[in-house]
Amino acid sequence: MREGLTFVDIGCGEGFFAIVAARMIGASGKVIGVDINEKSITRLRERANSEGLDNLSVFVASAEEADICVACADIVFFGIDLHDFKDARKALKNARRMLKPTGKLVDVDWKKKWMLKGPPASIRFSQEFASRLIQEAGFKIDASEDSGPMHYLIIAGLA
Repeated sequence: MREGLTFVDIGCGEGFFAIVAARMIGASGKVIGVDINEKSITRLRERANSEGLDNLSVFVASAEEADICVACADIVFFGIDLHDFKDARKALKNARRMLKPTGKLVDVDWKKKWMLKGPPASIRFSQEFASRLIQEAGFKIDASEDSGPMHYLIIAGLA
């Protein structure tokens, strides 16, 4: 990841991806974590503080209603959670509002099949369904591919 960019992690939880992004982006960049769970945000804030990651800020908010910024993000990231939101369509439209015109939406999620790890297959989105939701929210798919045996990756820009 290049320095100086803004990375917004929607549904960041305790920071599995946000902490790594903050380390990679460095002091000239910014990571913004958003999650509806206040305890997760508190733990993430504590982790960031203990590592001296001053480039990570966090907010308690739903993906659908988070009012973080307009056109501020180089990357809006959904890390294995798009299927978890009450209204994925609204979460994607909100993400679109946050993205810079040249920015990218990145969605990594579970494949829709039974496996020992992860959420039940019944609540997962197939790669095709997630792609369709992303396109309906005003994005153009740049890439959609497997990301190992359990996940897929979708990268999209503004349409």
